Amino acid sequence: MKTNNYQGAMQKPLQSGFNAKSTSTDVIKGIDLTGKIAIVTGGHTGIGLETTKTLSNAGATVIIAARDIVKAQKNLDGIANVELESLDFMNPDSIDAFAAKFIASGRPLHLLINNAGIMWVPLRRDHRGYESQLVTNYLGQFQLTAKLWPALKQANGARVLNVSSYGHQMAPFDFNDPNFLHREYHTLQGYGQSKTACNLFAMELDNRAKEFNVRAYSLHPGSVLGTDLGREEPIELFKQIGTHDQDGNLKPEVAVLLKTLPQGAATTIWCATSPSLQNIGGVYCEDADIAELDLGNIEHKFEDPSTIRGVQLYSLDEDNAKRLWDLSERLLGMSFEVI
Repeated sequence: MKTNNYQGAMQKPLQSGFNAKSTSTDVIKGIDLTGKIAIVTGGHTGIGLETTKTLSNAGATVIIAARDIVKAQKNLDGIANVELESLDFMNPDSIDAFAAKFIASGRPLHLLINNAGIMWVPLRRDHRGYESQLVTNYLGQFQLTAKLWPALKQANGARVLNVSSYGHQMAPFDFNDPNFLHREYHTLQGYGQSKTACNLFAMELDNRAKEFNVRAYSLHPGSVLGTDLGREEPIELFKQIGTHDQDGNLKPEVAVLLKTLPQGAATTIWCATSPSLQNIGGVYCEDADIAELDLGNIEHKFEDPSTIRGVQLYSLDEDNAKRLWDLSERLLGMSFEVI
């Protein structure tokens, strides 16, 4: 019996009964989260906000980690069982302060949902010289998870979710130059490698943490209408991939194929709560099920979101996962010992 997902050993759909049309409400039906505590980064907008609403409605206490507190307060108005805290992934001191405050509360952490992310941004660096997508989409979540580890272990039944993306297929992780210091910057390569890192991290974390009853997952929400991930993307790129017309408008035939926000949050909620995953971890999921390995058997068409699926083996490689863990510790100047 396989006990980890190295090389995709457990990467097989479970036939969960859900699909791309399933909503977060569908997958949490019958599940009571009263007494559970969740942290959702970026839980005040888009898929994250839908995730927050669903967890709150099921009885969980949800702590929102947000960079824009004013926007978050407005978006979270009227939602029960939520707490709002400041967190900026581009500032490592902010991550430490957020985690330290939670640890000081003495509470266990049942769900850590690393949802916050950016995409299609120009080359930006933090004060350490690290590329912004790598920092926001991956290094920040590694640091946050490490700092919250005592509370995850305390829960005696926690799950860590890395909201990844089909975008991991755009690039493997570049161990030689992850911060684009010596190669030309391409924003989608930066995004792709950051999401590949999310997958590798979830798989390696799961293998190290499962003896403490902590499981980890990565997931692709789907192609979702109503997020603000593309707010900085040049409209010409949208036209090039065939989703928008010459006037820059989303094509109606594409729009009808995109997921709604409740559908986009479904896989997050499924990974967070499904009893089917009780003895399975380290897998990459989509459409509220474990995703299929992409071995060249899936034809991808950007104008047809249903084909934007599958997971690449390089993001489930054991050597890559261990190498990334070591590199992350060096880049962050910290040790993440799962003990």
